[in-house]
Amino acid sequence: MNPVRATTMSVRRQDAFLAAGLAVLASVVAVSFGSGRRPDALGWALLLALHVPLAWRRRAPLTVLCVMIPLIAVYHRQDYDHSAPTAASMVLLYTVAVTGSTRRTVTIGCSVVGLMLVLKADHGMAGVAESFQIAGWIVSMLVLGGYLRVHRQLTDAALERAERAERTHEEEARRRVAEERLRIARDLHDLLAHSITLIGVRTSVAAHVLTEDPDRLDRAAVAKALDDIADTCRAARGELRTTLEVLREDGPPDERGPLPGLGALPDLAATARDAGAKVELAVPADAVPAAVGAAAYRIVQEALTNAVRHGGRADLTVRVGVHERDGALHVDVTDDGLGSGAAPPGFGLVGMRERVRSVGGTLTAGPLDTRGFHVNAVLPLHTNGEEEVR
Repeated sequence: MNPVRATTMSVRRQDAFLAAGLAVLASVVAVSFGSGRRPDALGWALLLALHVPLAWRRRAPLTVLCVMIPLIAVYHRQDYDHSAPTAASMVLLYTVAVTGSTRRTVTIGCSVVGLMLVLKADHGMAGVAESFQIAGWIVSMLVLGGYLRVHRQLTDAALERAERAERTHEEEARRRVAEERLRIARDLHDLLAHSITLIGVRTSVAAHVLTEDPDRLDRAAVAKALDDIADTCRAARGELRTTLEVLREDGPPDERGPLPGLGALPDLAATARDAGAKVELAVPADAVPAAVGAAAYRIVQEALTNAVRHGGRADLTVRVGVHERDGALHVDVTDDGLGSGAAPPGFGLVGMRERVRSVGGTLTAGPLDTRGFHVNAVLPLHTNGEEEVR
């Protein structure tokens, strides 16, 4: 069964039980107290009939009011026991107040009090005194219903704000998780692509030395190539460990290690030279924000990796320049390779664009007119992205 329909049926059942209970209470009062004449057949019919609409009091309070008020008025006009329908009348007034607006509650309250005064007008001073007493009960029920209505509205508003804040918090948490996953993916790509490319180049060197002239084997060259491979593996393992530490649930942020920056660019140039490329490095820039330095490092790393992998020349030359100009860090990497422009699309350029965008910069990359490939990044030095790039 539909949960909303089940809830509606439960509310109707509760109101029906309440109406039946109030009818029994009214019957006991009618035969036990003497505030009017004891009901006859017409009186019992009116008394029991005015309780029936209460089964729909929360579904259609105004309709129930319009049905019950005439029945109550006729009942009192016949001078039947006046206390018997009091409980039903108070429940009706409370329902009207708790389900309606303040203006409607005040209007109905004034109308009910006015009707009561008309009914009691011919009872003299006794009627006036009784009218004040009844009016006090009427006002009390209306005030109680209005207070609970306002309280519920404030509670619902507070719950809605809390739920909205919780949804916002969850969305922010999901966004941060997505950004962290993207950052880790970029780091793993940059690290593994760079290291695997160097290992591949050095393995090729070792294989070439072994197969070119087995009778005149250059053991020193083979040993150097293998040592270079081992060094690359150790460096990659250390950086990979640093990168993956962010996945540890119990690892505090300060265990991640320092961000790579401009000071590590000579190491990148050295590894590219070991792979056979001629690297010309110019880094006059010095102190820059950590996020900007990390972005510049990763851009140069990816550009060097692509140049070594796709350059296609034994005498490949790569020029790397990092300069501060007009409030921004300019990173230029140009190679004269043969295959860089024809490199298949992958995650490298995508990762570079994401890193540049994370610090509010711009990136242009593409093949040169003659041969080679050029990468240019402009990274603003004033950035709030220090924690976004690694």
